[in-house]
Amino acid sequence: MGGLIWSGCSSGDATSKKPSATPTSKKPSATPTATPTRFDFTPDPQRAPKTPADGLRIARAVAAGPESFGPGHVRGTPYESDPARWAVLDENCIWQRAPLPAGVLASLTHYVELPAEGAKGPLRFAATVTVHRDVSGADWELARTLEEALRCPDQQLSQGEKLTGLISRGVVFGSSANGYAEDTVAESGEYHSDALGGPHFYYWDQSRIGQVTTAVVGKAAKGRDQQEMHAGMQQAIGVMLNRVEEELEATE
Repeated sequence: MGGLIWSGCSSGDATSKKPSATPTSKKPSATPTATPTRFDFTPDPQRAPKTPADGLRIARAVAAGPESFGPGHVRGTPYESDPARWAVLDENCIWQRAPLPAGVLASLTHYVELPAEGAKGPLRFAATVTVHRDVSGADWELARTLEEALRCPDQQLSQGEKLTGLISRGVVFGSSANGYAEDTVAESGEYHSDALGGPHFYYWDQSRIGQVTTAVVGKAAKGRDQQEMHAGMQQAIGVMLNRVEEELEATE
């Protein structure tokens, strides 16, 4: 399996497109004539977050909610994580919540669900925004994501949930289908749940613009296919990337 963004855009030339966003997206999609060589984004140093309060404000402004995934999506329970903590994969390949390190200003996750309907189980998503003190810290976060799939192809999520057969791929701007972020990482594998069975499709898509990273995770269920998963994730990813630019970009 390839990454979500690349597989989602494989039906045409999408090298300068962001993932699909809502109609309010700042930059409408356009068919490119060539692969772009420079990321079309100029940050304003005066707007760069410097304190935990700055980071939390940006995280709340950027994090996708149910409306960003499309009609019918609702808030999960719980809906929002503690922004003073983030997820860490320990040495035993088990995900834990831990206090933020000094280099991270805020990390906020919204949990969203497309409820079960008839013979179809629920689609569950998580949208995470992490605001670092500097670009280097954000860059290292994506590097760790790539390494984690190699170190732990099988991972334990919460109690009763696990991932198996994980693979990851990183694509810098201008390569493959990445024309929308300075760096991206996609991870895919199989999701197993005591409550929902499995294996089901699992995707993680993470991007970086400046010192901010955005990630959307999707966990499928019985009766749900990859196309349904991709549709909600791509829409939310596009919304968040546009919001990051709106928060950090220099105004003309």
